[in-house]
Amino acid sequence: MLTKRQQKILKTIIKEYIETGEAVSSQLLEKKHDFGIGSAMIRIEMQKLTDGGYLLQPHTSAGRIPTDKSYRIFVNRIIEKHFSIDKDMEKIEEIFEEENDIFKLASHLTKFLAEETSSLAILNLPERDFVFKEGWEELLKEAESFEQDFFPEFAGAIEKFEESFNDLKINSGIRVFIGKENPVKKAKNLSVISSKCKLPNKEKATLTLVGPKRMDYNRNLSLVQSLNKFLEHGKTKR
Repeated sequence: MLTKRQQKILKTIIKEYIETGEAVSSQLLEKKHDFGIGSAMIRIEMQKLTDGGYLLQPHTSAGRIPTDKSYRIFVNRIIEKHFSIDKDMEKIEEIFEEENDIFKLASHLTKFLAEETSSLAILNLPERDFVFKEGWEELLKEAESFEQDFFPEFAGAIEKFEESFNDLKINSGIRVFIGKENPVKKAKNLSVISSKCKLPNKEKATLTLVGPKRMDYNRNLSLVQSLNKFLEHGKTKR
């Protein structure tokens, strides 16, 4: 059981790492955040978190990075707190108003999601046996901050993801797969956010975002939930 202080430190480390991609040191935490303790005590708490499997120390750094275990706690708390929605509802509504053709709509929507999340967005239309993919450029923009082995693993895993939609076992809502939780074995550095939905023509679709484990979960989950809300309830009230 983590103490409140350990929870706060862990949450802060995860947020720092998501933002910068750099291992987080006790000195940085003391400088930027107030935990009511000094650097030495922060180091002790970080070591306890490391011993508990929540943090990992890269060989070339004195700082720490989050593990799958800590990301899972972080994501679960975002979901439990009912992440904010509606921020993107107007943009989403515009896409559906502009496009009537299902293929143009799917293409436009996939591109929008990729740009907004800096992830690879995959929209699967199983009834048509058709898959839309967008987002390679968005990932390349973020390439400098990714782990060194991210892209070789990513390129090798994408084809497998297209074959694994049925293995995601999403009955309703949104599911998040982190690192080793992924149905694709060679995806330990990837996270997947996936959701089943129905497009305006009642056609079933599966939306999947694939990116590094340090993706912006708060932002990405909020966007997917906003899309789901729009598809369930239609236009927003103005």
